[in-house]
Amino acid sequence: MIRDFAATLDDLRCETCIIGSGPAGIALALELSAQGRPSLVLESGGERASSAQDLSAAEIVDPSVHDDMSIAVARRLGGASNLWGGRCMPLDPCDFEPRPFARGARWPIGLDDIAPYYEAACRYATCGEPMFEATIPGAHGADDDFSFESIERASNVPKMHKAHARELAASRQIDLRLGATVVDFEIAENGAIEAAVVAGVAGARRRIVADRFVIAAGGLESTRLLLIAQRKRPEMFGGADGPLGRYYMGHIIGEIADIFFRDDRFDDAFDLLRDGHGSYTRRRFTPSLALQQADGLPNICFWPIVPPIADPRHRSGALSAVALALSTPVLKNFLLPEAIRIRHVGPHVDWLPHLRNVMSDAPRMAAFLLRFVYCRYLAAERIPGYFIRNRSMRYGLSYHCEQSPRAESRVTLADTTDRFGAPRLRIDLRFSREDAEGVVRAHERLADWLQRSDIAEVHYRQPEAENVDAVVARMSHGTHQIGTARMGATRSEGVVDRDLRCFDAPNLFVASSAVFCTSSQANPTLSIVAFAVRLARYIASENARETNVRSEIAHAT
Repeated sequence: MIRDFAATLDDLRCETCIIGSGPAGIALALELSAQGRPSLVLESGGERASSAQDLSAAEIVDPSVHDDMSIAVARRLGGASNLWGGRCMPLDPCDFEPRPFARGARWPIGLDDIAPYYEAACRYATCGEPMFEATIPGAHGADDDFSFESIERASNVPKMHKAHARELAASRQIDLRLGATVVDFEIAENGAIEAAVVAGVAGARRRIVADRFVIAAGGLESTRLLLIAQRKRPEMFGGADGPLGRYYMGHIIGEIADIFFRDDRFDDAFDLLRDGHGSYTRRRFTPSLALQQADGLPNICFWPIVPPIADPRHRSGALSAVALALSTPVLKNFLLPEAIRIRHVGPHVDWLPHLRNVMSDAPRMAAFLLRFVYCRYLAAERIPGYFIRNRSMRYGLSYHCEQSPRAESRVTLADTTDRFGAPRLRIDLRFSREDAEGVVRAHERLADWLQRSDIAEVHYRQPEAENVDAVVARMSHGTHQIGTARMGATRSEGVVDRDLRCFDAPNLFVASSAVFCTSSQANPTLSIVAFAVRLARYIASENARETNVRSEIAHAT
C-alpha cells in the first residue's frame, strides 16, 4: 500500500526498512514481496515534484562539469526513474577484469555473480527479454577488435512506480510511506543501526526500528546518509581516508565525429528496431577486452545518431519540429528529462530558421510526427527516441564511455544544512585528460577497424590535433552517480561487501550505483535493479535461516 507517513503517528518497527523508492527501492520491495517478505519503504517526496526536491540541493565545486541537483535527482515517488531515458544493458565481462583504465579497481564479484538476476531485472524494468546480442546476417568485421553485435534494450515504461503501480498499491507486504525523510541514524556500539530518525513533511520526527536497513536513495543521497552516519562515528567505513565518498564517476558522453556507412545493411541495422523480444533495441559498436588491455582503451560504445537537431542547417523539417518541441515550455518537460533535453538543444533555440525548415518540409515532417507519437505514447512497445535515416548514410557518431575511478573525485559533507538540519553534500566531480585521450584512441581504433572492414568511414568535426580538447570540452555529467560507496573484499577497499552489507554496520545494506567499482560503458539502471533483486533474495534466504535457527532453539528447549 502507498500512504502518507503522517498517517501513522506512532514509531514503527519492521523487518526490512528500505530508504528510497527509486528503481532499486521499488525492485527490492517487489522482489521481497515475491519472496513472501514484508518491507517498509520510506520516500522523502510525494507522488509529484514538490518542495522536498530542495532537500537534495548541494554545493557543486565546478558547475560546468556536474548537472544541477534539480535535474540530476528526483526526490519523489519513483525516484530517478522519473528522469530515466529507459536505456537497458548489462555490465560487461571486461568490467570485472584487470585493465589499465580501471586503475586497480577490483570488484569482489564477477559477472557470473550478477548475470542470473538480469532476467528479473528486465521484467521490473519492462524492457522485454534479456537478449543483448544480435548478428547482422551476412556481415562480418575484418577481425575481433570491435563488434557490432551488442544491443541495448529500451524500457517500455521507464517510470517504475507507474509500471508497477497496481502491485505497489495492492501488496499487503509493501508499506510505502511518502513524505518520510531519513535525517539521522541511532548507532549501537557494534555499528548496527538501532533506528532511523525520520522527519515528516512538517518536521515531526519518529524512530523506525528494523531488523535491517537498506539505503536505496540513489548514488549521491545514499552516500550522503552514510557520511552522516560516519560523522557520528568517524572510524566507520574506513575513516577519513577510507573509500566512502571517493571515486565518484559518471560517464563521458558526446560526439566529436561523423560516421559514413558504405553498406546499407548497417544503415538498416543501426536504426531503432523491435526485435521480437518485447522492446525496441539499438545496436552499438564495442571494443574487445583484448584491444582494451593492449591499447589501454576504456570500456566504450558507439552508435550513429541524427545530426545536431539544434542546428537548423540540417534542413530537416522533422528534426526542426523536434527542436521546437523540446524548446516549448508546455511540451519540453513532458518529452524528455531536463538533463537529456539540454544536451540535445541547449538552453536556447533560434525559432525562425527551424520554422522555415518545418514549412518547407511539411509532408515528411507530418508523417514523421504521426508515427513517432504513436510509437512513443500509444504503442505497447515504446520507442526510446528517433533515428531519421538519410540517403547519404551520414550520421553523428555518439560515444558513451566509462570514467576512470580516481580518489580525488569525491563528495563530502558541506557546512550548510537543509531545512531538517542535515548537512548537504559538497560535490567535487573531476574528469581526467587521460580519460579524454582514451576516448580519442578508441575513436582512432574504431575508424581503422571500420575502414579495414569496409563498413564505414569516420570524419572528425575538428582538426585531429584538437580531438582531445573536444572531448574535454564535453566532459560533464551528474545523473549517473557511481562509485562513492563501492564494493570491496575488505573494509580498506570498499564500504560494502559482495552482498552489499556495510563492513562496519552489520544490519545496513546499500543498493545503488554508488557500490559499483567501475562505471562501465553501460547505463547503470538495469544493473542497479539486478543488484536489488540479488539483495532481496539474499535477505529472504537470511530470514529463512534465522527462522530455522529460532525454530531449532525453541524445539531444543
